Amino acid sequence: MDDEFDGHGLNPFQRGHLLTSCQYADKLLSEIEAVLSASQTKSPFPQFKSDISPAQAKVVQDYIARMRAQIVRILESQGIPIPAPKFGSVHSIRVTLGFVDIAFDEVRPKRMAGYGKVAPNAATELSGLVDEMQGIASRLDAYLAQGHSADLEKRLRRLEDAGSDVALVKVIERAMNRHGLVEFRPALATIIDRLETQAFEIAVFGRVSSGKSSLLNHIAGQNVLPVGVTPVTAVPTRLVYGVEPRATAWFADRKPEQFGIERLAELVTEQLNPSNREHVTRIVVELPAARLHAGIVYVDTPGLGSLATAGAAETRAYLPQCDLGIVLVDAGSTLTADDLATIQTLYDAGTPASVLLSKADLLSPDDRDRALRYMADAIRSELGVSPPVHAISVKAGHTGLLENWLQNEILALYDRHTELARQSLNRKIGALRLGVEAALRARARRPDRGRAGAAKRRDLETELRRAAGTIAETRTACARLTDELRDSAAGLIRRAAAALVTAGEMALSPAESSGYLKARLEGAAAEDSARIALLIEEAARKAGRTLTRAARLLDMENRPEDDELSDVVKNMPRFDVGELEIDIWPGAAASVLGRRWAAGRVERRIKKTVGPQIAGAASTYERVLQAWVRRTLAELQARFDSYADAYRAQLARLAGDQAPGAEEKEALREDLAALAGAAGDELARQDAPGAVV
Repeated sequence: MDDEFDGHGLNPFQRGHLLTSCQYADKLLSEIEAVLSASQTKSPFPQFKSDISPAQAKVVQDYIARMRAQIVRILESQGIPIPAPKFGSVHSIRVTLGFVDIAFDEVRPKRMAGYGKVAPNAATELSGLVDEMQGIASRLDAYLAQGHSADLEKRLRRLEDAGSDVALVKVIERAMNRHGLVEFRPALATIIDRLETQAFEIAVFGRVSSGKSSLLNHIAGQNVLPVGVTPVTAVPTRLVYGVEPRATAWFADRKPEQFGIERLAELVTEQLNPSNREHVTRIVVELPAARLHAGIVYVDTPGLGSLATAGAAETRAYLPQCDLGIVLVDAGSTLTADDLATIQTLYDAGTPASVLLSKADLLSPDDRDRALRYMADAIRSELGVSPPVHAISVKAGHTGLLENWLQNEILALYDRHTELARQSLNRKIGALRLGVEAALRARARRPDRGRAGAAKRRDLETELRRAAGTIAETRTACARLTDELRDSAAGLIRRAAAALVTAGEMALSPAESSGYLKARLEGAAAEDSARIALLIEEAARKAGRTLTRAARLLDMENRPEDDELSDVVKNMPRFDVGELEIDIWPGAAASVLGRRWAAGRVERRIKKTVGPQIAGAASTYERVLQAWVRRTLAELQARFDSYADAYRAQLARLAGDQAPGAEEKEALREDLAALAGAAGDELARQDAPGAVV
């Protein structure tokens, strides 16, 4: 029995009770600290009166510290170890943010309807209010999810240590942190991303067995990408320079993971990661390859296939991010509709394209020249564009073709791109500096307490909120319209049959009538999808007008360019029903029984013969279009928020409760002077003889 006391006078159960009692007492002490903090809070909903003096608060804090010290001594005297924390702070904050998101979702118009009818204007504003608050919570959650990689100051120090000129950016970052200008963090993070990755991204597309993996392995100098498999997980895989070979994968449902490149196939191939069950969103492979060290990043885009497939939607999402698209065509095959669609999609995204005839060692020099001429003519005839067309091979004795292409086309293009990228980056840094300066000046001014100024600010906040609400309502409307497309096959067939009969095209041959039906079906689907595009364009134009007006009234230099928001509406997927084989001639009785009877008969024949094919195409198109709508509206929301957040923060500063104190005024003057000085130094550096902008 004596062993139970372990020399401390208490048995294990008593020691456990003592520990839990001390933990509970410490929790109560934390609640007292929370009361002290809450009594001084700036919350609009204070829980406690501010009836405790600073001297009293100090005495309370001292007593709490003494009690905690004694708790530790008591536990030590009984040999009771203090348990380590079970939950991480970041995890707990992110969980709480989830409840914050739910709290605001409960005031959406559809939820508020339970308390009475919501007026249309109020509904739009409520939608905007919810999106505004959920957006802020989401950005904080995303910041926490990045972990230490979100430390912008450390990232800038690494850039400076590596020799980058980041003096102005460092001054901007310091001013932002010093004065809590969190609304500028996304813009600064984007700039630092570009400073860290000043690279030229080349995305390589190609059908299975076109030689894409072999090409990239040759460029990398080692066999890193899987060859001889079907990599259809559609996860862009970047090959970048790194001192040591390694890979990093990002996931939709967990933190990024690093792994050896020998495990790459486990995540990028259909055999080992069927239907992307690992939820991989991005993979970066680092290699000590000379061509990557030159600043060029190669991006493998597995699973392109037909642009009518759902998997291609993932590739479409990536297209605008690359600087050059390479389309590989197997010399043992021929130019296909898929290849042409890929080239067209690249051009639609504003991305330069280049076409490579791979495995050129299979052809004689004369046949190779004829194949190149044929491909160039076919692309020009079908698409009206003339991308460069080259022959390459990775086979020994033929690699000179590949080396010539790399030297003459890729490296030269990268040099030009680098200069343009620097100019663009300098413009972004300049716009951010002006935005931060405007925020600091607004904080330095005494708050405008006039009724007219306050009314204007309220009106402007309402406009911004309604613009955000319109985007939210557009998201709901587009979701409803895309859902309708899932079961739209019957309607498409009915409209196509009526159009065929009305046009009087019933005397066509089977091949001609099939082509005519295909055009009518795809035209009808295009009319439906055009309604979706129009809704998004209208929301974007309204949001753009609101942002421009807000920037003008607030005298903000950082404002959207013309059509910057509406430019998100691009690369809308087209409905592709595939090749149809059907004879839709209704017979001579059509002229006797009338147009309605003929349309009904044609409709029934279409349904019976190719109805399942049309229904399958409609279902696939609904999924592809839904993915496009989500991405497009997410991009619109991101562009809107990148400006609106800064304007809202400026409005809050202008309506502040009190003018800054002497110490804060001095800090504001210091930072404004530092920004002006750093900007002057930057301009002088750019204007110096021989300087590269």
